Amino acid sequence: MADPASYRPQTGEIPTDPGVYRFRDEHGRVIYVGKAKSLRSRLNSYFANPLTLLPKTYAMVHSAASVQWTTVGSELEALQLEWTWINEFNPRYNLVFRDDKSYPYLAVTLGEKFPRVQVMRGERRKGVRYFGPYTAGAIRETVDTLLRVFPVRTCSPGVLKRAQRSGRPCLLGYIDKCSAPCVGKVTPEEHRALADEFCSFMGGEAKPLIAKLERQMTAAVKELDYEQAARLRDDVIALRKVFERNAVVLAEDTDADIFAVSQDELEAAVQVFHVRAGRIRGQRGWVVEKVEDSTPAELIEHLLQQVYGDDGTERQGIPRQILVPEQPSNSDQLAVWLGGLRGGKVDIRVPQRGDKAALLDTVRQNAEQSMKLHKSRRAGDLTTRSLALQELQEALDLPVPLLRIECYDISHVQGTNVVASMVVVEDGIAKKSEYRKFAITGDAAVDDTASMYDVISRRFRRYLQDGASSGSAAGSGTGTGEGTDLAGVPIPANRLVSGEVTDQPAVKPKFAYPPNLVVVDGGQPQVAAAARALSDLGITDVFVVGLAKRLEEVWLPDSDFPVILPRTSQGLYLLQRIRDEAHRFAITFHRQKRGKSMTVSVLDSVPGLGAAKRGLLLEAYGSVRKIKAASTSELAQVKGIGPVLAAAIHSALHPAVDSVDDAPAAVNMATGEVLQS
Repeated sequence: MADPASYRPQTGEIPTDPGVYRFRDEHGRVIYVGKAKSLRSRLNSYFANPLTLLPKTYAMVHSAASVQWTTVGSELEALQLEWTWINEFNPRYNLVFRDDKSYPYLAVTLGEKFPRVQVMRGERRKGVRYFGPYTAGAIRETVDTLLRVFPVRTCSPGVLKRAQRSGRPCLLGYIDKCSAPCVGKVTPEEHRALADEFCSFMGGEAKPLIAKLERQMTAAVKELDYEQAARLRDDVIALRKVFERNAVVLAEDTDADIFAVSQDELEAAVQVFHVRAGRIRGQRGWVVEKVEDSTPAELIEHLLQQVYGDDGTERQGIPRQILVPEQPSNSDQLAVWLGGLRGGKVDIRVPQRGDKAALLDTVRQNAEQSMKLHKSRRAGDLTTRSLALQELQEALDLPVPLLRIECYDISHVQGTNVVASMVVVEDGIAKKSEYRKFAITGDAAVDDTASMYDVISRRFRRYLQDGASSGSAAGSGTGTGEGTDLAGVPIPANRLVSGEVTDQPAVKPKFAYPPNLVVVDGGQPQVAAAARALSDLGITDVFVVGLAKRLEEVWLPDSDFPVILPRTSQGLYLLQRIRDEAHRFAITFHRQKRGKSMTVSVLDSVPGLGAAKRGLLLEAYGSVRKIKAASTSELAQVKGIGPVLAAAIHSALHPAVDSVDDAPAAVNMATGEVLQS
């Protein structure tokens, strides 16, 4: 592996102009191509502290042996040159958003004597009208349905010539899926009229054609030609089926591709919906590995560049509008470049409201679901889970297998409503019955490190208490003394079951079962706090690591440098999933707690006014404002509210000195008797 310092150019040698750069390996092969507004600024970022680089970028700069650059006159030229070189050299470290297929289109060869309907990919040809793009299954189902109404030729030139020579039509001609122009069942003009109607329907003129068939059906009924009417009825049903399948979602003149991306630090899931004539014609998606720490704007730029610039096979699919979740970097230059490929103006925009924004949100949800499905399939595989646990054990140099892992995360908003979560993974599978939530107050809520120390101390103090009460250092058996809940409140042992309060007899407390590995969400400070908490409790057989979110670094206690796991490591994926689950669980609890704190009523502070009596008050008056407007005597008329409690409620709602007219009557606090002044 090469040392980047051995080929790093002097800063003064690198121009500040826009340009394109290439990293080459020791054999001279181009392994990465990039562009920059300022070559000096961008290239210097690759030779920064290796600890600040993403694992992929780290691998790239250490695989390279040299770097070259070419200056250009503008960012648009840089964009074009970058794409030319990516296609030419196919660098291994460039982000790839393409799959191995181009879009399928429904095509009608109007340039032939007998027009043919077929599925086509690749470059456009003259004399052919295209519709789509579609997914492969949907396009064939659409054609099969429409051939009943518009029996246009679909056979290959060889089959057509063989039928003309023999004078017998192919099978489609016998089952009325083809009008058989090859044997003269219809004239070339009649067959072309069928092809034109087919194109009209696919071009968005479905309603007039359906209305025309309905009129013909009505006329056939009036003439008592019920067989013809039945055939027309079936044709109308078939057309409506296709029309409903391609339901209008936007204006009928809308041609747009709608992109959305769901990404984490290592991967990105892409979804694109193709809308033609206001209908969703097709949808595609990928999950790809990210190569460098790209911003969302840069990611969108690379995505559009590759989808539409793939050696010309996608250029026929460039629509008038491209809707994206975030404006790509170099948006103006990208629009000019795509407009040149399309042969017309291309508008790249971020929809803010209306139907297009709603459809973009749908595409985003599909991207998120695709990412979740990708991760869950990887997590659900037994071999993958075993490999992940083994890789993690070896990378962290742990002497014991990772049978149980616990992950902790702190959540708050500017230091308020501080909470923490604990999630549990056993044998690589989440064990949700063992999840725990922590409320953090007082000095422990000062900062994340104090909160982490408090949470780890409370969890493992509970482990030691349960173990001591059961007479076993390992915490096995049934506790006989008192435990504490997660807030430190004592709970009798006969009400402890898996950390929950119950009236059933005590059983073995699962919460006391210790993990092999504790994972904390954070870097060196959080890891140090967790390790200090375990050390203060005298626990030495539980290992601690931290996962720093920005660069996905794994930190160990008392280590100045993080452990960098390979970007394709199943162990890193496992840590990510555990950390993300802990974060989700903490955020959910934090939102619940914050929601309750925002709905606290002034009535909650009235001594003696419980939830039931508060409900009676609100039922009687409807709101706190009306309760405040009531006098003490009126409040005392409410069921369950006596004179003493009414006076306390009135006092709580009127902390200032009341006027003489509204002053409440004096009350003997010993007897509850209302005293007259």
